[in-house]
Order: sequence, then C-alpha cells, then structure tokens
Amino acid sequence: MHIKDIDLNLLRLFDAVYRTRNVSRAAELMDLTQPAASQGLTRLRLLIKDPLFVRAGGGVQPTPRADRLADAVRSALATLEQALNESAVFEPQASNKVFRIHMSDIGEARFLPDLMVALRQLAPGLRIETTPLASGDIAAALDSGRIDFAFGFLPTVKDTQRVQLLKDRYIVLLREGHPFIKPRRSGQALLDALDQLEYVAVRTHSDTLRILQMLQLEDRLRLTSEHFMALPAIVKGTDLGVVMPRNIAQIFAAAGGYAIIEPPFALRDFAVSLHWSKRFEADPGNRWLRQTIVDVFTER
Repeated sequence: MHIKDIDLNLLRLFDAVYRTRNVSRAAELMDLTQPAASQGLTRLRLLIKDPLFVRAGGGVQPTPRADRLADAVRSALATLEQALNESAVFEPQASNKVFRIHMSDIGEARFLPDLMVALRQLAPGLRIETTPLASGDIAAALDSGRIDFAFGFLPTVKDTQRVQLLKDRYIVLLREGHPFIKPRRSGQALLDALDQLEYVAVRTHSDTLRILQMLQLEDRLRLTSEHFMALPAIVKGTDLGVVMPRNIAQIFAAAGGYAIIEPPFALRDFAVSLHWSKRFEADPGNRWLRQTIVDVFTER
C-alpha cells in the first residue's frame, strides 16, 4: 500500500471510530450517515488489509493493527491541523464565527452573563452556542471539533487540555427564615443535623446526588428534577433544601430571599476548569477565545 492511495477523510474516520469505539457515534461526529461511515471503513480495511475493528458489546473494539496505527494517525492529523491553522489570522472585532461550548444549566447561569458582556465589547459579531453533553461524550466531541470548549467540574473527562478558572464548594441553599437556620450550628453538629431537612436535587448534577448518598440522606429526597433552573423558586416557596455550588447560590442570595449554610461535606471543594482539545489549540480563533475566557474568569 502507498500513501497516495489513502484519503485523508478515511484517517479521520479511523480516528473517530477508534476514539468512540462506535461506528454510529463516529459517523455523527463527522456529519456522515452510518452507511457512508461503514463504506469508508470497508475501503480502509481493504487498503490496510486488516479488519481494524471487530464487533463488541455496544460497539466495536480495535484490532492489534489498529492499536498500532492509532497514535501515529492522531499525531499526523494534529500536526496537519496545526500547520494549516498557523497562518490564519483571527480578527475578533470583524469575526462572526460560531463557537460551541459544553455547559450545564448551572454553568450557563454562572458563566454566560459575564462572557457575553465581554464579547459584546471585544467581538460583537461572534456567536456562542451552548451544547450540553453527557460527560462520557465530552472528550470525543472536543477532539472531533463538534464542540470547541467545555466548562465545568469534569473529573471524568480525560485526555483534554485544561486550565482552572475558579474554586468552588458545595453548600445547601434554603429559603430565608427557614426554621433550620435558627439554631446556630457549625462543623460536625451542622453536618449531623442535615437529616432534619428534606431535599430537592437535579438528576444531571450527579455530584450533588452523590453527596446526599454519602450522608445517607436519600430517603430525605422529596423531588428529583431534570434541570436546575426551577430549583430556586421551589426552594424559596417550600422548606426543601438543595445542595449546589456556592458561586451560584451567592447570586440568588444576593437578590434576597435565601440563606446559605456550609456543612463540612466530604469532598465539598472542587475546581471549575475550561477544557479543550490539543488538536485545536493552535487555531487562532480558539486561542483568542480561550485567552479571553481565562482573562474574564480566572481568580486573581
């Protein structure tokens, strides 16, 4: 086989299937139909004279030959992308580029207002689309270019470039005047008293559910919702409490009507980071927006 026989898109397809272990997901990341992706894999298999991937539970597994090729293919694609982008110029004031960013609904509440204020001055034509993804899909989406950045506390997202933006911790938000806050408690006494409360939680924010589980408070959970943004109104109108990041809770508390308590949860402290793929860090637009985000949000 000679390199002249290889279509670059076949290598991109190989890389996507290798990373996702799923032909359908790889096709989606590359904006292909599944039949087109399957045909492309067949062409590549014939050229390389190896099956490359075999069926496995829920997807495919690479052959030994595919494992040997994977690092070289990924490195070659990254080198080519970097070289193609080096000469490009990004002019933020004139750009109307669309950036796609993973954020949860909590992330949107925390980051979008300040980000859009900064972009209005620095890059008024630039467009942002938020695309919430399951944590297991984020690294592949960054690496494929489906999204440009991911915000959040994402400890399970591996193989990404990242910079820490701020430190945060989980607290409990209650309505102002809640009977629970009248006795003054702190430390272990406050932690022990949490079984007096009933809670509302968000299914997609698994770390808050994990805290309730660690404290053996699952039986005190009265409402589990899919989204965060309805919770403040629920908390304000009931005696339910919600475990949530302090940065967001302080925004609501500043407007009045809420109280924050800070029990010493195990693993309550966490860091919010900005994630991106090494494959695209040389892109001038991505590099400019990344630095802008760091300038706006990094704790000084």
